Amino acid sequence: MDMTTLLRPRKLAAGFLFLILVFLATLPLYGSGYYIGLVGHMLMYATLGMSWAMFSGPTGYVSLGTAAFFGVGMYTSAILFGKGHQLLPLPAVVAAGGLVSFIFALLVGLVTLRVRGVYFIIFTLGLTILTKELLQVWEYSIGVRGRYLIPVSSETLYYLLLSILVAMLLAAYFMRRSRYGLALLSIGGNEEAAAHMGVNTTMSKVMAFAMSAFFMGAAGATWAPKLAYVDPVVAFSLHYSFLPVLMAIFGGIAQLYGPLIGTVAFTYLEITLRQSYPYVYMLLFGIIMIVVVLFLPGGLAGLIERGRPRLRKLISKLWKGGQAEQHANT
Repeated sequence: MDMTTLLRPRKLAAGFLFLILVFLATLPLYGSGYYIGLVGHMLMYATLGMSWAMFSGPTGYVSLGTAAFFGVGMYTSAILFGKGHQLLPLPAVVAAGGLVSFIFALLVGLVTLRVRGVYFIIFTLGLTILTKELLQVWEYSIGVRGRYLIPVSSETLYYLLLSILVAMLLAAYFMRRSRYGLALLSIGGNEEAAAHMGVNTTMSKVMAFAMSAFFMGAAGATWAPKLAYVDPVVAFSLHYSFLPVLMAIFGGIAQLYGPLIGTVAFTYLEITLRQSYPYVYMLLFGIIMIVVVLFLPGGLAGLIERGRPRLRKLISKLWKGGQAEQHANT
């Protein structure tokens, strides 16, 4: 077999993804609690980053409302899986968190996805802050100061996060290869032209927005028991809006796997800089992000895509040279 066939994009990506999934599925069998927690942390942020890219990547609409839907999922989990008042088993709670976030995003999207550009960015950021403030007022009015959740093992939460990520990857993959995915790409290219071609731009955007929110909410519902305590400040932290976007851009949103490798590289880089340079690591991290944006606009995935043809040529050259030497010896 020609070795270059093994480097075809689909075969290479499928094989690499399979190896990653095997590693992730078996990690709790031999990994320590530290590594299970670290990889679980990456899985959560990878889900948020890839969910964000599912909507913002093809449409070009930059959303900063990730924390709103993640927080709604967390609060759904806190209400249904609270300490002393469990209403549903955890898998059902996770599904409920995703469904509530889906409905919330559907209602919000019907109102807001008619605006564009910086107005949409500001609105989605304000949505997170508004939701947090409304929940704080409501909890104070009923005399609640945060909610405690039933403790769950790290392995259970790990496998739930992994299942959500795999489901989200499958949804994003089939969406990209469908006519609906092409409609979203046409919206990102030229929304007016897409509308003239018969694309229902509003409903296409709303459904993509709601689907991405479903996985954000499911991740939030899973993450809440890990924290064991939830209040509006914790659930709707703006870190959950900004970090997934940075991770997705760092990895590259043009490719499906971009936010995934961006999350791994981003987390590793953050931990390394924090440990080695605790007083200036944010400055170094900011410089690295600026360099990536300026010189790698496609992110790490763009760098991989540009380097793959050269790698194929090199492997093909080495393979053919080896075959010629073998024939000469015989």
